[in-house]
Amino acid sequence: MSKKSSPAMPSCDEFDPNALSVEQARGKILDSVTPVQHSEALPIREALNRVLAEDISATIDVPSHTNSAMDGYAMRGADIPATGTRQLVIVGTIMAGRPLDVHIESGQCARIMTGGKLPAGADTVIMQEHVQRDETNNRITITGGHKTGQNVRQAGEDLARGERVFRAGTRLTPADLGMLASMGIAEVAVLRRVKVVFFSTGDELCEVGQALQEGQIYDSNRYTLYGMLKRLEVDFVDLGVIADERSAVEDAFHRATRDADVLITTGGVSVGEADFVKDTLEKLGQVGFWKIAMKPGRPLAFGRIGDCQFFGLPGNPVSAMVTFYQFVQPALLRMMGLDDVLPRYLQLRTTTPLTKRAGRLEYQRGIIGTDENGEMVVSSTGAQGSGILRSMGEANCFIELPLETERVKEGELVKVQPFAGMT
Repeated sequence: MSKKSSPAMPSCDEFDPNALSVEQARGKILDSVTPVQHSEALPIREALNRVLAEDISATIDVPSHTNSAMDGYAMRGADIPATGTRQLVIVGTIMAGRPLDVHIESGQCARIMTGGKLPAGADTVIMQEHVQRDETNNRITITGGHKTGQNVRQAGEDLARGERVFRAGTRLTPADLGMLASMGIAEVAVLRRVKVVFFSTGDELCEVGQALQEGQIYDSNRYTLYGMLKRLEVDFVDLGVIADERSAVEDAFHRATRDADVLITTGGVSVGEADFVKDTLEKLGQVGFWKIAMKPGRPLAFGRIGDCQFFGLPGNPVSAMVTFYQFVQPALLRMMGLDDVLPRYLQLRTTTPLTKRAGRLEYQRGIIGTDENGEMVVSSTGAQGSGILRSMGEANCFIELPLETERVKEGELVKVQPFAGMT
């Protein structure tokens, strides 16, 4: 493939005053994307991790009736003795789901099981372990020290009928599914999945399972992209490796942007590269090629082709993953309908000294663990080259080192982005 000449640019390790900061680039991207508009109705078991398209209010009180939180005896709080003891007559037994049509009067009680509906007149439950029962006379003896209302779950204390329980834009968790079920809600409206298409370009790339030819390498980026997208609730299509031919690249762009919300490519966005990807982007859409003051992942292309958002990620494996997590994933989460899309951080002490050049924010791969005192700490995975994919496999976090930082001593606090919070 022919290459066009490019003006001399700073080397990847030099400070570039024209480069965007990570915050600036992320802000531009998030300002440009909006949530998908269409929704679909799903049974709640299929709605886990999906984003609600509308508010949900409680259709009933939860619990629907005042009930016992313990196995014990339902009684009137006014019968609790201030001192000494008191005997109460047992007038019946209440099982969960089998109410007792009785009114508890002064001097009476009812045996009640956990979840059983509190009978009329009763407002307190004393645990069975805290009474003495006289089987012969069908009575119990209680002492002072109890409180009116203890061990009772009031109707609606979890959810009150008409109360807004979930806002539109809520991503449903396992606990949320249980809350929906507790209200008898079997189906919810969720935003449709974001549609993503991705592919790689480069004659040097070989598909996994094929024999390498002279000068070729296996394409790993599409597999890391697959894994990262799989963890999100998005639909995606892998178009494979596209040949370095103008017609092939243009055809891939047309296919990808016809129905997709997002197109992601890897490679072809570095300074000095002038391939058919750039030519096609300039022909079909509005795309900017950005230099970002970060390492790894300095080059990034972002823009729009018709109704499809475009991300052109670097070709180096680690650079592609870092830029995905810092820029693509927040954009996808915003398109899914979420507001809280920014990476989460911890402040941890590093057990290894860290170094970098000033002028760029750097994401070094780290391992969160615990020291001998049980305190959470972080350490470097070692070599930090942008082509060392193994460092990502060994890591469970990014250590974010600010632009001006050059050296961090062992024991100092650093900003850490755990991978566990990425999705």
